[in-house]
Amino acid sequence: MTKVKIVVKEGAQIPKYETDGSAGMDLRAYIKEDIIIKPGKRRLVETGIHIQLSQGTEAQVRARSGLAMKYGIGVINGVGTVDSDYRGEIKVPLVNWGEEDFIVKNGDRIAQLVICKYEKINWEEVQNLEDTLRGTGGFGHTGI
Repeated sequence: MTKVKIVVKEGAQIPKYETDGSAGMDLRAYIKEDIIIKPGKRRLVETGIHIQLSQGTEAQVRARSGLAMKYGIGVINGVGTVDSDYRGEIKVPLVNWGEEDFIVKNGDRIAQLVICKYEKINWEEVQNLEDTLRGTGGFGHTGI
């Protein structure tokens, strides 16, 4: 297992895997007062942690499926990226797509954090791309 440096504000919680098979660690709210997110509104929620990733890795902030299904709570941009050179506090941009107010309390599990490797590339400009069976077939081209 790779070690990642983390600074944890007093009272904040270190993200952890809830089960042996979990890909994501739960991020918890680190707030002084409850936050009410009204339907259709968004809020940035602090976690109280700062991390130092190695070059070639990123942390992806993802919605928790239970919050999404039960309450309509998601991460605004789908998946947020924490780059390896970012040293600020990790904050979660939550949105309420539900029909009722959603209350975030200190310590609530609000999102997941998944650490991923990535590869940097160099573009090679060409005039044409290799043909494939799919070709340019895009959104919904294979039917329902």
